[in-house]
Amino acid sequence: MTPFGDAVRRLRQKKGVSQKQMATAIGVSPAYLSALEHGKRGAPSFEFQQRVAGYFHVIWDDADELFGIAALSDPKVVLDTAGLPSAHTAFANRLAGCIRGLSGETIRILEDVLEKARFPDKEL
Repeated sequence: MTPFGDAVRRLRQKKGVSQKQMATAIGVSPAYLSALEHGKRGAPSFEFQQRVAGYFHVIWDDADELFGIAALSDPKVVLDTAGLPSAHTAFANRLAGCIRGLSGETIRILEDVLEKARFPDKEL
């Protein structure tokens, strides 16, 4: 499952609608919506994201958060380590080889490390 697929499923369940009802309302097939929720589709188009936000009456900051989640939802990630030190390439390959076995706690720890690297001055 992707972060966006998970968010759509939670929104849909909170509203109490089926995939078929939602798909019909936003103009996609139920099969597409199911594939999206199960991580079988990549990041959706911005137009689709807007339809989802409109369907659920998601406003401003919440919509920006939903759009940010969509940007992180491509299940087939490619890392280009060309030009980086060999340790970076080795790390990327090791991560690719073991990511399926990482626990939720390990993922949270790595997310914290990445957040600190991205925003070194931000207090977490």
